[in-house]
Amino acid sequence: MEIQDIKSVYFVGIGGIGMSAIARYFLQKGAFVAGYDRSASELTRHLEAEGAHIHYEESVEAIPEVCKDKRCCLVVYTPAIPAEHKELMFFKANGFELEKRAQVLGTLTRAHKGLCVAGTHGKTTTSTMAAHLLHQSHVDCNAFLGGISKNYGTNYILSPASDYVVIEADEFDRSFHWLTPYASVITATDPDHLDVYGSKAAYLESFRKYSSLIRPGGCLVLHEGLEMQPDVQEGVTVYRYSRDNGDFHAEHVRIGDGEISFDFVSPLGDIPGIQLGVPVSVNIENGIAAMALAQIAGATAEEIRRGMVSFRGVDRRFDFQLKSQKAVFLTDYAHHPAEIRQSILSVRELYRGKRIMAIFQPHLYTRTRDFYKEFAESLSLADEVVLTDIYPAREAPIPGVTSRLIYDHLAPSVEKVLCRKDDVPETVRRSQADVFILLGAGDIDAYAPRITEILKNR
Repeated sequence: MEIQDIKSVYFVGIGGIGMSAIARYFLQKGAFVAGYDRSASELTRHLEAEGAHIHYEESVEAIPEVCKDKRCCLVVYTPAIPAEHKELMFFKANGFELEKRAQVLGTLTRAHKGLCVAGTHGKTTTSTMAAHLLHQSHVDCNAFLGGISKNYGTNYILSPASDYVVIEADEFDRSFHWLTPYASVITATDPDHLDVYGSKAAYLESFRKYSSLIRPGGCLVLHEGLEMQPDVQEGVTVYRYSRDNGDFHAEHVRIGDGEISFDFVSPLGDIPGIQLGVPVSVNIENGIAAMALAQIAGATAEEIRRGMVSFRGVDRRFDFQLKSQKAVFLTDYAHHPAEIRQSILSVRELYRGKRIMAIFQPHLYTRTRDFYKEFAESLSLADEVVLTDIYPAREAPIPGVTSRLIYDHLAPSVEKVLCRKDDVPETVRRSQADVFILLGAGDIDAYAPRITEILKNR
């Protein structure tokens, strides 16, 4: 089904961060948009306000009639929806065209020039940063992001004129294999989602396969030192990047007084005097990758410099809730050991000599089972660690897999607490730490307002 032939779109799992962005795309195109999700959220409420028809009980009867015509209704579903879901079974049984979110994004990368960001971590911030650089430049772009841009209050940007589309390329369930990028960044390949891939070798092979999908004439911007070996088509230019080395890198990095600036070195033209709008050290590398994509798409040096300093970040990615003389508090979506390591080291670099408390809600039983030692090693970079119960997301419990696996492997020097998430605010109240960072991809951020209030009133 071609995009222009689609009259209605039904989303099974419309409330996800990525699904909602595609729903917005079709709403903007004038299609009838409806869908199911198991609970209302801020995202679903925004979609309803924009015209989407959403219900929250699994029910075939609740599907609007206009979405029951398979000739002009596209059904989009997320892999997180179980196969026995009643609505999904109805659409399958009646011969509807069903596509995963990634398949729809793949169609868009063939209709536009796809600028895609893949990697175990860093992809949400990097893709959102690249989208901002282009959107505020003469190039402009469409964008489908994995987080809410603080510049625009949305995870979706629409341009009626630009031929570029920025996409966060998700490796979960091999979703990124549906894409046909014009240019792509690969930020990191630390093994993850071993419940899907089974082994580190299979995970790395998946990224190799992804690199082969880049169009001839396009570009791959690869982080220095990755274990994966790219396999690009003839005519694809391969660049390397990192903070200190590679075709794209930073020089004369200056960190102090809550600000970070540096000079951007690039084979497409150096840009001195870059200042980070979100001054945490991990954003030096994220910024280098985003600026590389922006240059490839044709943004000017002045547009890039202006875009970098005006970038306000992504919700729950180094998201400062409080900066005061009493305390610093930020939330971060980090849920992989490498991400947590980067988060804590970045905070240490900004706040040298300060006592840091890391509050972590593990995400998924399988990830905890596979990486509990690595989680403990990364968390041990903090002075105090608070661990809550595992957030299950799509998974059933695994016997013997709890947060205590991480707790028991923390370094002896770490002051540690294992508690229910409801007890986190009171644990923060008792702490004498200077900097607090709330980590995890589950629902732990719901406690951020209460923690902010406690720290304000220390």
